[in-house]
Amino acid sequence: MTTFVDRVELHVAAGNGGHGCASVHREKFKPLGGPDGGNGGRGGDVILVVDQDVTTLLDYHHHPHRKATNGQPGAGDNREGKNGKDLVLPVPDGTVVLDGNGEVLADLIGQGTTFVAGQGGRGGLGNAALASARRKAPGFALLGEPGEARDIVLELKTVADVALVGYPSAGKSSLISVLSAAKPKIADYPFTTLVPNLGVVTAGSTVYTIADVPGLIPGASQGKGLGLEFLRHVERCEVLVHILDTAALESDRDPVSDLDLIEEELAQYGGLENRPRVVVLNKVDIPDGKDLADMIRPDLEERGYRVFEVSAVAHLGLKELSYALADIVATARAAKPVQEATRIVIRPQAVDDAGFTVTEEGEHFYRVRGEKPERWVRQTDFNNDEAVGYLADRLSRLGVEDALLKAGARAMDGVAIGPEDNAVVFDWEPTMAAGAEMLGRRGEDHRLEAPRPAAQRRRDRDAERDEVSEEYERFRPF
Repeated sequence: MTTFVDRVELHVAAGNGGHGCASVHREKFKPLGGPDGGNGGRGGDVILVVDQDVTTLLDYHHHPHRKATNGQPGAGDNREGKNGKDLVLPVPDGTVVLDGNGEVLADLIGQGTTFVAGQGGRGGLGNAALASARRKAPGFALLGEPGEARDIVLELKTVADVALVGYPSAGKSSLISVLSAAKPKIADYPFTTLVPNLGVVTAGSTVYTIADVPGLIPGASQGKGLGLEFLRHVERCEVLVHILDTAALESDRDPVSDLDLIEEELAQYGGLENRPRVVVLNKVDIPDGKDLADMIRPDLEERGYRVFEVSAVAHLGLKELSYALADIVATARAAKPVQEATRIVIRPQAVDDAGFTVTEEGEHFYRVRGEKPERWVRQTDFNNDEAVGYLADRLSRLGVEDALLKAGARAMDGVAIGPEDNAVVFDWEPTMAAGAEMLGRRGEDHRLEAPRPAAQRRRDRDAERDEVSEEYERFRPF
């Protein structure tokens, strides 16, 4: 049965916003007292929070679909809908959040650190909030915006000070069991350790954590064995400790070759070149192990490694090793002026960004993409003509109509707002925002023509007045 999971794909869905209410205040002797429709409530967010008591992503492995609650719709008498409740998901310290393409969204470190994985939808405005001097009694309200839904990947990178690396059955689990209070599974066969084990070590005034990383073998950085699944757990460690088995029974292996192969795998994984290394020659309580340790120690020290001879079974050399690691960890901590903080990727909007784009897709067909136009479309009730007109006014003020004109769009061309899989498509009918002078066909904007002489403008105005007078005389009641 799986008890430790350090990578999961999570499907999160924030709550939808509640719909706004279209209502008119009514009371005795005052049947039309004005709009009083309340706004809809905001949908709940999906929030990841670092919790020190959580050490695995196992819960999300069994239940990968998580959804926050929706906001409630507004009501008459200016009653706003209730906001949806945020869904808080605890994650272990050191969790990395990635999107579906593998790009890092956040690197969560430190108790209480939060990241909004799914933004709740905005509540729709009621007709009371939409009322203005030009629109005194709106007969419509805005719909609630759908909550953000997306797939994310959570990866756990163990936050430990010391990482024990080495071949399977080199004695890493035995060493961590005697250095700390951890009780890992120990046996004499490959891949005994299937999950990283963490232990807390106290050496003098220094307290540090030590991680037993599952055995690495040649090809681990390309996915062979268990190494690729757990190499990420050494990324945050301050010091790497090579555990070499000096009493290995395999005749075709020796500790120095094991060290070189593990270093090659770490180099191919990348990002660990500057970490200090310590070499531990384990199982020196065995006579053959002690003899081999004495033979290879000068060679390792010549390479610049600090070498310690220990025996996890006989408890030899453990105190010296523990205090040496404590000194390295304390030095590394002192070199960091500020604790490593959460890294959240922020992509600011460009200064010259209009907020939308217009692209031509085929003959007489255009697509509009942008946060505001797409959100406004989602909030529009297309069964209400007044709401559709309000959407047209908003798009025109944003500059969408001018952009379509510059792109070459003409009346009755097809226009789609939104992505291909979820777009609203309509035949474009240019609005007449500039008044009576815009009644000509698209492209015949009289404002762009050369200014007319004053006498000509007076004659045109008199002619228009005469036409209006003739129409009045034709329909004037007798």
